[in-house]
Amino acid sequence: MSVTSEQLCQGLNCSKPAALQCPTCLKLGIPNSFFCSQSCFKDNWISHKAIHKIAALANGPPAEQGGSDPWPGFKYSGTLRPVYPLSPRRAVPDHIQKPDYAETGIPVSEQNIRSSAMIEVLPKEDIDVLRKVCKIAREVIDIGIAAVKVGVTTDEIDRIIHEATIERGGYPSPLNYNGFKKSCCTSVNEVICHGIPDMRPLRDGDIVNLDVTVYKDGFHADLNETVAVGNVDTTGLRLIKNARECLEKAIAMVKPGALYRDLGNVIEKHAKSEGFSVVKTYCGHGIHRLFHCAPNIPHYARNKAIGVMKVGHVFTIEPMINEGTWKDEMWPDNWTAVTQDGKRSAQFEQTMVVTETGVEVLTARS
Repeated sequence: MSVTSEQLCQGLNCSKPAALQCPTCLKLGIPNSFFCSQSCFKDNWISHKAIHKIAALANGPPAEQGGSDPWPGFKYSGTLRPVYPLSPRRAVPDHIQKPDYAETGIPVSEQNIRSSAMIEVLPKEDIDVLRKVCKIAREVIDIGIAAVKVGVTTDEIDRIIHEATIERGGYPSPLNYNGFKKSCCTSVNEVICHGIPDMRPLRDGDIVNLDVTVYKDGFHADLNETVAVGNVDTTGLRLIKNARECLEKAIAMVKPGALYRDLGNVIEKHAKSEGFSVVKTYCGHGIHRLFHCAPNIPHYARNKAIGVMKVGHVFTIEPMINEGTWKDEMWPDNWTAVTQDGKRSAQFEQTMVVTETGVEVLTARS
């Protein structure tokens, strides 16, 4: 699961760093509603409160009324439409260890270090635990991938991934993270990332990204893959292949002393070599006891990422490669990021650790 490159104030004409979040948004599970100060929040209240009404519609009309598209007046960039209402939030047994946001939706531990650029060096014993969690996450996503076929809903894939995670003693990290409603992200066609599993059946020719994160024994493990559904056209298959290769080329650069900012150079060069573009809004991230932390890893060239790789750094690289423009926009659910031109996007992600000789991809398929 990716993060935005930085958290800025949502106030009109304000771009200051922000840490205060709207209390109503917290109750409604609306993410990223941050403001730089109480006065800025009050000044923007009239326009800001409109999103609370949108959130109230987020579960769509009741099924008995033929619920489908929850935002019929919304101008979509592409042909994909969500199919609501969503299924109820899936239960997690009491014996499963849970992250601090599992009940409240607020990742307090992450918020406490939001302004820190310090990259933690994990000791060997922590990496040993994380390696086991990453193996579980790989098993879970492979089970989810095996379920991808024409006619299967993304909600059904979410159920399968949820149950596979629970069976292995883990917690599905996306569930209630900043209010996210499901246990994984399913991003279809023009959805770049953070697609919410719903009742739309997958269709022949779709591409879908499954983004899985598992929390167990105090650590998160994160990975994603894009899968072809049925008969996908040549350009779609080429896009998927290019996105995978972009990740592979970036991983090949990982070693002690390498600069995080240089990863974007090789990714964008390879994407552009086949006429594709690289999303700039979302980035890779540090991960261990926290779902998201330093470093932030942009995937585009000439970025200003902070940090030098050291032995024991653990992070994800997850380039999002678009068929058309790199620019993105958001659906009214405040989660689903889509391409601005409605063309397709593909993504691959791995969790890795820097070693003395280079890199170990902890979530690699064995």
